Amino acid sequence: MVITCPHCRKEHTIDEKHLPTNVAKVRCKFCKEQFAIKKPAASQKATPSAQKKNEGPRKIAVTLSKGGVGKTTTAVNLASGLALAGFNVLLVDTDTQGQSSFMLGVKPQAGLTEFVNDELPLDEIMIKARDRLWLLAGGKSLAGLKRVIDRKDFGGEMTLREKLSTIDKQFDYVILDTSPGWDPLIVNVLFYVDEVLTPVSLEVMTLQGLVEFLKSMSSIQKYNKDVALKYILPTFHDKRVKKSNAILKKLESLYGDHICTPIRYNVRLSEAPAYGQTIYEFAPGSPGAQDYRELIRKIADNPKLFT
Repeated sequence: MVITCPHCRKEHTIDEKHLPTNVAKVRCKFCKEQFAIKKPAASQKATPSAQKKNEGPRKIAVTLSKGGVGKTTTAVNLASGLALAGFNVLLVDTDTQGQSSFMLGVKPQAGLTEFVNDELPLDEIMIKARDRLWLLAGGKSLAGLKRVIDRKDFGGEMTLREKLSTIDKQFDYVILDTSPGWDPLIVNVLFYVDEVLTPVSLEVMTLQGLVEFLKSMSSIQKYNKDVALKYILPTFHDKRVKKSNAILKKLESLYGDHICTPIRYNVRLSEAPAYGQTIYEFAPGSPGAQDYRELIRKIADNPKLFT
């Protein structure tokens, strides 16, 4: 049978024949947390009427506590790629650096902070950056928003969820770019989203960062049962480097189907932001564009996109 750790969402395949009858708890071999286990009754089967219906947009956070792994590059090219595929997409930048705007070549006068604080009308805040792609920009003003959240006596962690839920029904996807580290906005993001996509550069220190991030996320999952790690995206993959290949194999052995097709190291990905263009606009035939299209096919569960 297959069981899923409620803390890190890692799936484990267990042979029921080798499971002692008196075992009530097991320990996840990855995050080391214990959780209760029950053997499923043979007569219990899921029925379509019992399955949870998907309502509203798919909400995906692109996040990892460690910096320099390609979070913003991934968030922007994921959001713009989904828009190219015909979906209505909202990109929310929760990073004080505000690099999503720079990468899309737009200069917003307002963004997420003004939206949460009800300072301006929505049509002055939410920018249409591309066809079917809208942006709530980040920037330095988010530092003040963090302080506002911190000062709340109750429910500060739900600030983003309460505001975004008033507009997100008009979109098919809401993609959230995040900053490195662990702060009130990251917590807010994880209380809002259902899915987490974690870019992981193929370096040893990033693997350690992934472990620490999953431990932190498990504390959120105690209160937001819907949020789960769905995708791990290897970035900066260079097949010529033995270490990269070894780390990729390690990730595949630990996370299986959660691993996406790696994003190959491609200089075009680093050049595109200087022109305010996505990889599909700047170098549509490059390996970077090809790899991000493959990511979109996986997330949309449609292998025929872009073909």
